[in-house]
Formats: sequence, C-alpha cells, structure tokens
Amino acid sequence: MKLIRHGAPGDERPGLVDAKGGLRDLSGLVRDICGPALSPESLARLKLVDPERLPLLPQGTRLGPCVGGTRNVVAIGLNYADHAAETGSPIPSEPIVFNKAPSSLCGPNDTVILPKGSSCTDWEVELAVVIGRPASYVHANEALNYVAGACICNDVSERDWQMNRGPTWTKGKSAPTFGPLGPWLVTLDEIPDLKNLAMSLDVNGQRRQTGSTATMIFDVAQIVAYCSHFMLLEPGDVITTGTPPGVGLGMDPPTYLKEGDEMVLRIEGLGEQRQKVVAFDAWTARAAAGS
Repeated sequence: MKLIRHGAPGDERPGLVDAKGGLRDLSGLVRDICGPALSPESLARLKLVDPERLPLLPQGTRLGPCVGGTRNVVAIGLNYADHAAETGSPIPSEPIVFNKAPSSLCGPNDTVILPKGSSCTDWEVELAVVIGRPASYVHANEALNYVAGACICNDVSERDWQMNRGPTWTKGKSAPTFGPLGPWLVTLDEIPDLKNLAMSLDVNGQRRQTGSTATMIFDVAQIVAYCSHFMLLEPGDVITTGTPPGVGLGMDPPTYLKEGDEMVLRIEGLGEQRQKVVAFDAWTARAAAGS
C-alpha cells in the first residue's frame, strides 16, 4: 500500500493511493496514519479495503508528511561510502546518530524556508523508514518486522550551524520545513529490495545527487536494530538513513540553496518530492500579507 496524509497543515487526514494513482480518503476507517494504525495488524486490515469504495480526493489536494504523531526523528550521518568520501570523512565504524526536531517535518511539496540568519542551507535526498510497533533491543535479522514502511525524506541541513556551532548536528537539522516527508508511506511488501533503490535530487533542473541505497554502509535492518539498543523506538517514529554524494557542501566551491530554487527528489518506487525555496524574511512578509 501507499498511505498518505492530506489536507491543511496541522489538520491532515489519512488516505491511500489507488492502483491508478488516485488519492483516496481513509478517514472513515482510521483516525490518522499514526500510532496503532501503523501496526502489522492494522496494515493487514487496511490492505483488504477496496480503494474504489473510498472517496476520491480532488486534484491539487495538499499532501502532508506521510506519518503523523511522530515523537522522535532519528537521523544517520555519513552512511554512504561515496558521500563520506566527498566530505573528506572516514568511514564510520558505528552508525552516527543524531536527531531532527519533529517540528521540522512537513509535506513533500511544501515550501522550504531558509531560516533567519542562515547562509549554508543544503539538500540531502534520503531513504526514511517509519516504525510500526515498539522496538527495543531487537536483532538485525528481525528488525524489519518493526518497520511499517519507507518514504523519501529531504534532510535539509544548515551546514554552518551543523558544523561550526558546537558539537551536535541537531541545531543545523531542525528548523521548520527541514524535513519534507513523503509523498507516501510505502509498505515493505511493495518494495522489492531496500538495499538497491535508485535515488536522485535535482536543483533547478540540474542533477546534483545520483546514488543508490546499495552504497549504504549500514543497511536499514542494522540501523533499526542499532538504534533500538539506545532508545525505545515507537510507532510513528521516523529514521532517515543518510544521503548519497552530491550535496552542496561537497561542491567546489560549496553551493547552497537560495530564494527561488526548486528541488526535485526521487527514490525508486517511493515517488517524488518537489519543493520551492523561500527566504525567511520573504516568507514572513507573505504571511503578513495573507498570501
């Protein structure tokens, strides 16, 4: 299944994608794509639903982040060998774990806002997974049993704040709109191989990132198991698993996002994201004008 959340920010409702690509409303069957709705039992029941009997959503419906109620966004750094090389970093011996604020999550096509005072905001196409049931001290060979599905995440990053403002990456990763998620959450039964998914990101029509999950240092199962030994992973938690090469930081000279840029992200089988970039001052001016 491909599960979605649709509607105004903060008031999203559950839905799914039918076989023809139409968006259908699920709010008559589940409250949201969150918590208990992500359990294996709930997903099995939803899979039996005939999409043709669900209300069809109008074209142009806004998509929100594909999971709701997220309390923890865990991110993995330098998890692609070729990305580590472009940043001049050694291959990690264990996963590098940091957090993004849950308030950074937004819809897959929402505007990305450059924070006030930022100068080095970068892009990162990533494979993310969503936890479906509580996971604590799980082994890698059973870890995927705790995953509800996978989706695209743009791990937007303010590099100056990440690298030069103290020894934690979280402050460079957590601004509002720094976590576009979706367009949909794809259940694992529809993903042939998490270890071999093509990935790309374009900025203004120019290819910046081309990669594959085949070059991940630690695969999804290893990451879920590893994180579960340091924290309780709960339904709706998001783990975003690192990015392939081609980030702005690795360019010569480094190149970062600016007002008016457009990013397009794709991962094989997981759909497409598209975001326009706007500066903080311009965004607040538009909001004040009611536009």
